[in-house]
Amino acid sequence: MATVIEKARAPARGLAHEHELGELLLGLRQTPPRIAPRYFYDREGSRLFDAITRTPEYYPTRTELSLLEERGARIAARVAPGSVLVELGSGSADKALALLCHLDTPRLYRPIDISRDALERTTRAVRKARPDLVVSPYWGDFAAEAAYADIPTGARRLVFYSGSTIGNFERSEAIAFLRLLRARLEPGDALLLGVDLVKDPALLHAAYNDAAGITAAFNKNLLCHLNARFGADFDPEAFDHHAFYEPRKRRVEMHLVPRTALDVSLAGQYLHFDPSLPIHTESSHKFTLDDLPNLARRSGFECEDVVTDERGWFAEAIFRV
Repeated sequence: MATVIEKARAPARGLAHEHELGELLLGLRQTPPRIAPRYFYDREGSRLFDAITRTPEYYPTRTELSLLEERGARIAARVAPGSVLVELGSGSADKALALLCHLDTPRLYRPIDISRDALERTTRAVRKARPDLVVSPYWGDFAAEAAYADIPTGARRLVFYSGSTIGNFERSEAIAFLRLLRARLEPGDALLLGVDLVKDPALLHAAYNDAAGITAAFNKNLLCHLNARFGADFDPEAFDHHAFYEPRKRRVEMHLVPRTALDVSLAGQYLHFDPSLPIHTESSHKFTLDDLPNLARRSGFECEDVVTDERGWFAEAIFRV
């Protein structure tokens, strides 16, 4: 079996590249300017994010992993035997393996990721740890119809969207994404949605401002990715990392702040940046337990159960079709 099921060639040129470039320019011309978080994840960005998850300040990854290890049986009790596990944004194999060990005779594991490097690492790790399990990866968009093709007929699907990645969407965007995902599923299928819960703002602030500066390097590497992908001439050292918790919107915001006014060339166009208008690179929305049934209902699901860790820092919500 091939290591990766390819959706398409890498979008370096052609219509896909032009579409991405148009979206990027549109975002950078907004007030304030914005860059989509997907540009964090080139090879170096994936490496840096993996390093972030091991910092003492960044609690979400190890909290979610412990939750799956210790309370995965409660989740598995709601999953039909012989189900297919579809993981969105595989990243690391640890959480998938923690969940798989609780599931009753899973038939297939399909990781989906836009980062080919991350997808290949996860595929190798799961195949090594679970040689009994069919692993069928897909490189591409989470909601693409092809990502859900070739799944055994009649098997229930459990879609696992971990890491509170849903929090990177604006609220209306999260609902639109989940509705699109719902359209790929059948009655009886389920979504296991990992969400980061509202907590002490000091914990949230520290998680996105680690003392080692790895999150700052991760944020600035986004500009390196744009330079390589689109021929821009950003100087990452001309920007400072700035992250903070916004309590009214219940989210952590990450920004890149120009140290001085400057111009950047991108695809033959010049863009002006000023310290008074930082570039918004990511939002990470936090949830309350009361948010989850409403999110499920507005997205076409039913919230069947919510499992939290003992401190109430993180939750796994089971949304049923």
